[in-house]
Amino acid sequence: MRYAAILAIAAASVLAACNSETTPEPIDKAQDAVSAPVGQVSAATMGSNMVSAYVPNAAMGDMYEIQAADIALEKTQNAEIRALANMIKTDHTAASEAMKAQVPQAAPDVAIPTALDQRRQGLIDNLRSASAENFDMVWIDQQIAAHNEALTLHRGFSDQDSPLATHARNVVPKIEAHLREAERIKAAM
Repeated sequence: MRYAAILAIAAASVLAACNSETTPEPIDKAQDAVSAPVGQVSAATMGSNMVSAYVPNAAMGDMYEIQAADIALEKTQNAEIRALANMIKTDHTAASEAMKAQVPQAAPDVAIPTALDQRRQGLIDNLRSASAENFDMVWIDQQIAAHNEALTLHRGFSDQDSPLATHARNVVPKIEAHLREAERIKAAM
C-alpha cells in the first residue's frame, strides 16, 4: 500500500506540473509513463475488489478509450491505427452502454462519472498536443498501457459477488484483442 501511495504522489506531482496542452513532448512522455503504474495499482487494488471503485474506473476507462480513438481518427495517417481506433471506439462504446444499463439495478448507490479523472484527462491532453511525427507512437503506447490496466481491472472484478462481474467477464476478450493488435502494430513500427 505504501508503494501505491508513493506512485499516487508522484503521479499527482507530474500531472500538476504537466497538465497543459503546451507542455513539451518529453514531459508528456514522462507523465504518460507515470500514469501506467498508477493505473495498474488502482485497478489491482480498489477497482478489482469494490463495486464502488470498479464502476467509475471501468466507465472512465471506456470514456478515455472512446476519446483517444476519436483523436486517433482525426490525427493519424496510419491505416492500421485507424482500424484499431475504429474497433476500440465501437467496442468501448458498446461496453459503456451495457454497463450504464446494468448499474441502476446492480449498483444503485454508485454514480457513473461523466468526466475523466485528472490522470486520464492528462493522457488525452498529451494525445492532442503530440506532434504529427510522434502521434502514432504516443497513441499506441497509451493504448497498450490502458488496455493492460483495463485487463487488470476487469479480470480482477470478474470473480466478485456482483451482477457486474458478468459484464467484467464479457469485456475481457475484446480488451485482450485490442491489446494484441496494439502490441502487433507497435512491433511493426
